Amino acid sequence: MIFETERLLIRKLIFTDLKPFHCLESNPLVLQYATGEVKTILECEKELITLINKYEKPSNDFFIYAIERKSDGHFIGTLGLIKDVENKEDDEIGYRFIQEYWGKGYATELCEGLIGYCKSVGMKKIIAYVIDKNIASSKILKRFNFKVVKNSISDDIGLPETKYELNL
Repeated sequence: MIFETERLLIRKLIFTDLKPFHCLESNPLVLQYATGEVKTILECEKELITLINKYEKPSNDFFIYAIERKSDGHFIGTLGLIKDVENKEDDEIGYRFIQEYWGKGYATELCEGLIGYCKSVGMKKIIAYVIDKNIASSKILKRFNFKVVKNSISDDIGLPETKYELNL
């Protein structure tokens, strides 16, 4: 376990997460503000193996964790923590949920727990990039006092995005 909240458990991915991981990564609505590209089950299998293997690499700076619902053990999404190895200050967070779990307060709960976790491991600042059309995610970050620091166009999907940061 990485950390937990009242209803959620954040843990390392395991291979048995493949089916719900594919459900997440094959939904165009889930990915509309991320990569924009859905994945096949085979692509998800390869990606899942790669992500699992990264946990053991000492120089790894890219961690994707499973978000599991405590009440029933269901995988409901992923959490990304990307360490900034260059200037060691812009550690990035990101998350996505399977569509059926949207609108239930999980993202807000996750964000609150994540801030506490990041403080506990000594991070000084966390950042998040949000596509401007993703109003729900922007509201959550603002609720936790993330500040807007930059507006730009996303490198990967070419949409306007905002960079937020929170000093811990």
